[in-house]
Amino acid sequence: MKNFIFLFFVGLYPAQQSWNLQQCLDYASTHHPLVKQATVNVSKNEKLITGSKGILLPSVQAGVSHSYSFGSSINQSSNQREALNTQYDKFYAQADWDLFNWKNILDISLSKLNKDTSVYKLKLAQNKVKLNVIQMFFAYQNSRSWLEVLETQISGMEEQIRRTEKEVEIGNRSKSDVYDIKANLGTLQEQWVSAKNQRDQSKINLLNALAFNGDTLDFVMANENLSAAAEFQDPDFTEKLLEKNPAYQSVIAEIKAQEKREDMARADYLPTLNGSYSWSTFYNKVLGKDNGSTISFSDQFSQNKNQSLNFGLSIPVFNKLQVKTNVEIAKLNIINANYDKELVVNDLTQNINSIKAQFLNAQEKYNLLDANFENQKLSFQKSEEKYKEGLMDAYTFFVVRNGWLQANYNLISSKNDVIQQTELLKVLQSEF
Repeated sequence: MKNFIFLFFVGLYPAQQSWNLQQCLDYASTHHPLVKQATVNVSKNEKLITGSKGILLPSVQAGVSHSYSFGSSINQSSNQREALNTQYDKFYAQADWDLFNWKNILDISLSKLNKDTSVYKLKLAQNKVKLNVIQMFFAYQNSRSWLEVLETQISGMEEQIRRTEKEVEIGNRSKSDVYDIKANLGTLQEQWVSAKNQRDQSKINLLNALAFNGDTLDFVMANENLSAAAEFQDPDFTEKLLEKNPAYQSVIAEIKAQEKREDMARADYLPTLNGSYSWSTFYNKVLGKDNGSTISFSDQFSQNKNQSLNFGLSIPVFNKLQVKTNVEIAKLNIINANYDKELVVNDLTQNINSIKAQFLNAQEKYNLLDANFENQKLSFQKSEEKYKEGLMDAYTFFVVRNGWLQANYNLISSKNDVIQQTELLKVLQSEF
């Protein structure tokens, strides 16, 4: 029975999964609401292309009507108005076709541009989500590393207290050493509470960046090799990233769309040619009289057939300055779109150069810390030997030990910073 209860609760609470950064990016790039919305917009614009092409086709409609007339009516047999009650049935089919309307042709091109823009915006949404996930992922890793450092310090100090108390009992150390260590332990425990809160909050932020509901995930670092700065040494580094960035491509597509809208506005100056074809017939019956005089339905259906074919040419002459106004507004929209391009270029240039600067600084810092790490390790080992031999007091060893653990954390944090900037660069370099 106990085993059954245990299995029930295990099934009720799913096991925690461990995701690395790539798994986080893969999930967010398909499941985040921003990405889903952008995907829907792509599908919507694909449908609009089909709709734009459909405008070039004729529209066809057919119908039938059944009506009664009481009082004065036209006698269909004599074509004279009489006091009649009649039944009238009409059957018709009609087709209308825009034979020439340049605006319809341009609308197809515009819908294709809008679809391209939506594809770029989808990629832009994915990049935006990925960049946020990367930042939140490494914020969580750093906060967790700092918490582990504090836990290691606290664990070491608790052991140090127990060892020092034994040495006090045998007279090798003074009681004040125990008091010093306990006072520093209290300070570290306060820092541990703050670090734990920071770790928990950074995990919440990461889950929010993933748009993942629930807390069944743990996030781990994969084995990452630090990349060189070769990409950053290219003199055209910023320009190359600008050209392939979806934010830049999206604004370029929007400029082309605005130019196409100006052409569409000008198309209202051009004449349009329309054609229509209609076919109809009817059946008429006088009510309340001898039906023998009424022509049969099949005969009337055949005799009353009518067909018409019409062509019309519409030439705009004066439209209350509406077309001129629309053209001028379209020109202003093009100017505004070019200003949007300048804003995008400025923001992207700043972001790209910032990533470059942070990567180079982080790499330089990591190289310095890594080169000095072995010396710090040897220094700590010597200090630990002195403390065990009674040649160093507890407080001094506490300072040395904290410095060693801080050096460990600094190296990990610096390495994470290098990897973070590398991952941000990968997102900016990614193409469709």
